[in-house]
Amino acid sequence: MNPTKPLSGIFSLLFVAAIFLSACGSDNSNSPDDDNGKAIANNKNSNLKEGNQYTHRLEFPKLKGGKSIVVTHIDQSTDEVNYSVEWDGEKKSNRWTCYQLYQSNSKWNVGRWYGNPQYPSDPLIPASMAFSYDPYWNTGYDHGHLCPSADRRNTDEAQKQTFYISNMQPQLSAFNGSAKGGGIWLTMENKIRAAFDINSKDTMFICRGGTIDESSKVKAYLRNGFIVPGYFFSAALMKYYNYAHKKWEYKAIGFWFKHENNQDSSLKPYVVNIKELEELTDIDFFCNLPDDIEKKVEGLNKDIIINLWKLNNETTSEKTAHKAVNIFHKNIYCITPSLSTQCKTYCFAL
Repeated sequence: MNPTKPLSGIFSLLFVAAIFLSACGSDNSNSPDDDNGKAIANNKNSNLKEGNQYTHRLEFPKLKGGKSIVVTHIDQSTDEVNYSVEWDGEKKSNRWTCYQLYQSNSKWNVGRWYGNPQYPSDPLIPASMAFSYDPYWNTGYDHGHLCPSADRRNTDEAQKQTFYISNMQPQLSAFNGSAKGGGIWLTMENKIRAAFDINSKDTMFICRGGTIDESSKVKAYLRNGFIVPGYFFSAALMKYYNYAHKKWEYKAIGFWFKHENNQDSSLKPYVVNIKELEELTDIDFFCNLPDDIEKKVEGLNKDIIINLWKLNNETTSEKTAHKAVNIFHKNIYCITPSLSTQCKTYCFAL
């Protein structure tokens, strides 16, 4: 990372930073509309008053504040936002990670990153706010990605950044997907990735995390207070072109999972609308949407959401994708049509 380039920063939520980064709203050059993925100033509950303009992007939820900071990572090879994190400095834990999927950052150009250490400390988080060691080792929990490495295969730098510990939460292997037979979290990741058409100018806005704020929703407190969430959530908002209606539209879906060994092949039991997910998490998702659009997409009936996202059509191909990603853990790559629309199925060892 080039320290001389003012690309991302740490903004305390205790005060408003006086620095405005004029280019930080350029979500991507492929976004279809004139707002280019940025917030639209027509709502009452947005982050628009925050001095950190990265927080105005549509993938951002309402900031919690308190002793939390927001960290945004930039892929310097493309000068694009990679992902953002709200980090609780007191709990030394990720509250959520948010990011976008669009045409250029969804291309599979590079392999999975391997380094030493495999899960580096986040260079943008002050040492006083993080553990001085990797708290995952010898706990029995996986380093569970929130922005998956499989969603950042466009450049080496974007891929590497997904392995920062700040983008992780501890997950059981048969939940995360590293166990034989996969896990429900991996199944969800594959489904959301498959819902995005890489050949389109659509944009997917995603926010994921685990429950860290209420003790009743924490699975365990390990050494030095290391938090194991009791539940995990995923919120996705898709901006897509409706050819029948000849206009851009939005659709949203939420998932709520109890953190336990779970290798279900169907996601339908875990679907919730965004309004319900907000009640479960006390997080206001997609708060930068105009209020009228936010109200419309967040309160849909579960059955309507399942149909919109084609979860009634869960097929063997998705199970195949599930297995393909699972063997990444064995240093073998399999790319399938449901993971990448660019190619047929290829498998090769590293």
